[in-house]
Amino acid sequence: MAIITFMSDFGMSDHYVSAIKAKVISINPGLRIFDISHQIDPFNIAHGAFVLKSVFRDFPKGTIHLISINSHGEKSNRYLAAKIEGHFFVGPDNGIFSLISEEEPSMIAELFNNDNQHTSFPSKHILAKAAAMLASGSGLNDIGTYTKEYLQKIDRKFRATKKQISGNVIQVDHYGNLITNIEEEVFNILRKDRKFMIHFGREKADKIHDCYNENDDGDCFVLFNDLGLLEIGINKGSASKLLGMKYDSPISIIFDESEN
Repeated sequence: MAIITFMSDFGMSDHYVSAIKAKVISINPGLRIFDISHQIDPFNIAHGAFVLKSVFRDFPKGTIHLISINSHGEKSNRYLAAKIEGHFFVGPDNGIFSLISEEEPSMIAELFNNDNQHTSFPSKHILAKAAAMLASGSGLNDIGTYTKEYLQKIDRKFRATKKQISGNVIQVDHYGNLITNIEEEVFNILRKDRKFMIHFGREKADKIHDCYNENDDGDCFVLFNDLGLLEIGINKGSASKLLGMKYDSPISIIFDESEN
């Protein structure tokens, strides 16, 4: 049996997370469920997509990822299961499937609603059931009708020229660190041993650090994190609060052209 991961914007103070897990276990008591996060900002698809995109490949291929973000039950809502990069994703058709991978889904199914009734808790009655069936060996055709249609959204991309890389903050983590969409691979290609200056808010830096605590408490650090993305923080402080930066704040790296 495959394992199931579970990510939601439910928080942990209510019964919602336990209700989903109870539904899964009631279908197959032998299934294993791993929590990714239930502290996704309410209705924030971009936040959920970033978290899931950052971790789903660490699980074995064939894993089923149950997504309950902005999944409130409206009559017009569609609920899908999709196979992407050898993993299965079950969730609402709200654009998140297009934001978790650069690859398009190899298969998509619109989930059955066997009761054919509106429900205020589709994550329990539709999504959890579909995830449990997939993990128990059912195919996409057993839980839905094949389709090619799904809502697609465009993720924010960095812009690069020979002189400059311009990006944005795409995530503020639990520590207040600013994770950007500027990729280490692109930086290394364009740098070519040139000096550079990183501009963020009213601050700037000309050094990439190797670890989070390389400098003194309260000082800024800039590094490429485990995801290969440029990250800006303050040692034992919140860069978001102290620098006044948040999601979508601009970041730029300017290279010294005099060294060509």
